Amino acid sequence: MAKQQQQKLGQPKKRQLFVPIFVGIVAFIAGIGLTLVAGLAMIGHVGFSQNQSRGSLSKITSVYQTIKANYYQPVSSDKLINGAINGMVSSLNDPFSEYLANQDATDLNNTISGSFGGIGTSVKQAGNYVAVDAPVKNTPATKAGLKTDDLIVSIDGKSAKGLTVAKVVAKIRGKIGTKVTLGLRRGSTAFTLTLTRAKIPVKTVTGAIDPTNPTVGNIQITTFSEPTGKELKQTIKSLRQKGAKCFVIDLRGNPGGTLPTALETASMFLKNGQTIMQTQEKAAQPVKYVASKDYDQGFKVKEKTVVLVDGDSASAAEIFASALQQSAHDQVIGTQSYGKGTVQTVSDLGGNSEMKITTAKWLQPDGTWINHKGVTPDQKVKYPDYAYLSTFDTGKTYQLNQSSRAIVAIQKILNALGYTVDQENGVYDQSMQTAVTNFQNDQLKNGVTGLQANGIVDPATGDALVNALTQKISQNDPMYAKAVAVLTQ
Repeated sequence: MAKQQQQKLGQPKKRQLFVPIFVGIVAFIAGIGLTLVAGLAMIGHVGFSQNQSRGSLSKITSVYQTIKANYYQPVSSDKLINGAINGMVSSLNDPFSEYLANQDATDLNNTISGSFGGIGTSVKQAGNYVAVDAPVKNTPATKAGLKTDDLIVSIDGKSAKGLTVAKVVAKIRGKIGTKVTLGLRRGSTAFTLTLTRAKIPVKTVTGAIDPTNPTVGNIQITTFSEPTGKELKQTIKSLRQKGAKCFVIDLRGNPGGTLPTALETASMFLKNGQTIMQTQEKAAQPVKYVASKDYDQGFKVKEKTVVLVDGDSASAAEIFASALQQSAHDQVIGTQSYGKGTVQTVSDLGGNSEMKITTAKWLQPDGTWINHKGVTPDQKVKYPDYAYLSTFDTGKTYQLNQSSRAIVAIQKILNALGYTVDQENGVYDQSMQTAVTNFQNDQLKNGVTGLQANGIVDPATGDALVNALTQKISQNDPMYAKAVAVLTQ
């Protein structure tokens, strides 16, 4: 890479971002990842012609002064200034350009660094609530005694029913040292815990040897934040020591991360000089970024590799997948990726405020722009049909002789789990009652508490149905199975 390009990536307080719209089934309470890069000039350095300065910008000043002097109620200067900035950015009609002030700016910076103020657990959707998925050791969550499958029914005294994973994450995440009170339900027991938020480092890379193929290393990258490159190297070294001779790189649900991290990690899998990606700014020729020791510090992965993507793989994840697909000629397996082909630059405006705006396209190694199209897998493999089933209101009770759309959803889930229902017509009949009773008995045998084998879908049974379906989806993974087959054939 040219010296000029390296300097550009190293400028302080200026970063470029790839920020997709993404909500996953499982997300850290500490926060959800973004995609970021080094950036352009400070916003204050953008030039205007004299006519623009005296004309258009004077209108902004005039409106500000008029409101301050004549509006019938006092108006905060900060509110007016923030409103003016938000208005200009909103006029771009670009969902990835925005003005970030105070906590929003802090959250973005925390996401880049890979650590957050939170309680230290992953969470998952469980019917109409969000549940604890896996508390992280030595965090407020484990110290307070949170356990997997604890339902979060309220946050700071307000009901959490109907909230998405993303909304629960946003409410529980916060400033380090502040407190959050959670109302929880464990089986039939309800209780309340108050936890003090702490700095939670988010591990972005995990790996394991495939249980049935000891030469296959399975690596998941959840986001591309600052620690990811180091974590990926450590994971690969560890898996090599355990016998891995080839790797699955799972980028499904990965919303992106920092561009320097995408360049660093992709470079590990490419020969020096091979193209990772290209960027193209306004009225400029594309600039290529190529694999080199400057990115990967000489650490290379020469083992056979397959990459997994889906519709929630975006930005930096797509850069990584494209680089390995086109330059390393590794296979990409899964479904069409998200398709975000733009670069955002973050400018520090001072006063704990920042602005990010789209400043460039990014292109695949061959020059293709994937915006709104995504990366096309070499082998398209879908999730099983039951992975797309609708959920239902688990806070309600459903029983014999009732009928509703929610019961249709329950019938489809029961059939997917192997508990046969005669018809998926929304009528709670005798065959459905028998199927529910059989499900409840099996759950009780497996140690699930809070259920009664009575053939009634109460809230506890509803949550158990959703959890069982989620578990089946994770255990029956045709994309991963195809990747292993490709690696071991």
